[in-house]
Amino acid sequence: MLDSWLPFLIYGSLAAAIPASMIAMSFVFATRPKKRVRTRTLAFESGVSLGPPRLQRFTISFYLTAMLFVLFDVEIVFLYPLAVVLEPLGWFGFLELAFFLGILAVAYVYIWRKGALRWR
Repeated sequence: MLDSWLPFLIYGSLAAAIPASMIAMSFVFATRPKKRVRTRTLAFESGVSLGPPRLQRFTISFYLTAMLFVLFDVEIVFLYPLAVVLEPLGWFGFLELAFFLGILAVAYVYIWRKGALRWR
């Protein structure tokens, strides 16, 4: 009976041992400053310092590029389930995939012609 549960026990022990060892090693090899420095206690995330606020405005092209990325990224995610079941669907699935890719291509050419992909 233990033979069928042995892989799960090994996997579970590794799943617990790896994070525990990472936490333990972070305490062992941690380099901390002797004195607390204000700049080191400020939050730092994604390369943007949260120091004094700057009066900087983003252009609309920044938001447009971000929205287009999200739009095309989400639409590409819909291709995976269709590709998984493409063989049982036969020609209907293939034509559906071609139609969907055609819509994506038309939208891509449209935003390319409008200059939405040009970074200014």
